Amino acid sequence: PLDRVEDSLNEIIPDSPNKAYDMYEVIGAIVDKGEFLEVHRDFARNLIVGFARFNGQSVGIVANQPCQMAGVLDCNASRKGARFVRFCDAFNIPIVSLVDVPGFLPGTGQEYNAVILHGAQLLYAYGEATVPKITITLRKSYGGSHIVMGCKQLRADLNFAWPSSEIAVMGASGAVAVLCGKEAKAKKEAGEDVKAFLAEKEQEYTDKFANPYQAAQYGYIDDVIEPRNTRFRICRGLAQLATKRQSLPAKKHGCMPM
Repeated sequence: PLDRVEDSLNEIIPDSPNKAYDMYEVIGAIVDKGEFLEVHRDFARNLIVGFARFNGQSVGIVANQPCQMAGVLDCNASRKGARFVRFCDAFNIPIVSLVDVPGFLPGTGQEYNAVILHGAQLLYAYGEATVPKITITLRKSYGGSHIVMGCKQLRADLNFAWPSSEIAVMGASGAVAVLCGKEAKAKKEAGEDVKAFLAEKEQEYTDKFANPYQAAQYGYIDDVIEPRNTRFRICRGLAQLATKRQSLPAKKHGCMPM
């Protein structure tokens, strides 16, 4: 049914932000009959791409997989996602993105393999695509990885978020280390309790920024939805966007990062 609710989705996100869950369970719970045709399964398993149906309509799904490398984006995952998004756009298949991404994978190995270039390819693919684009943020969506995963600034049509989502520049511990590093160092030299101070600042950051409501306030999120209603909201969004027409500037093609 179009309005089928899945109560299991309300409990699928662990209480600990560092604990993984299986994105395949989320996909199976929201698509028609739980049928999902995955492509490139064994390549860059931290990103899932494949085809499914919502209310009978073919859709391409791009989803981060928290069970693999915490769902981070690396060179291979960015290239895999970019290729799939462009394929869907070429054949007029709507794109549904399920986002739980803590960032890009750091390290010299990624730098030597041009992670910036491959990340730019994913960003370009989303920005250029003119098909209906719906993005659901399930949990983490941090920094540059938030931008390349179908955000509102890349002309996504509908952006929803679960109440458990955290849309921010970075996680609480990293942000506090940057913002309060000098103050913490001074307290440590003075013999004060640094752990309690950092814990208090992390909680303050979490309460203020690690939620979807700040993003919704600025228009980057259209609605904060109950997880069990995700299928209905996607189906309704696809029906609203069935007549979408978007024209690109009059030129032969853009200059994609190669």
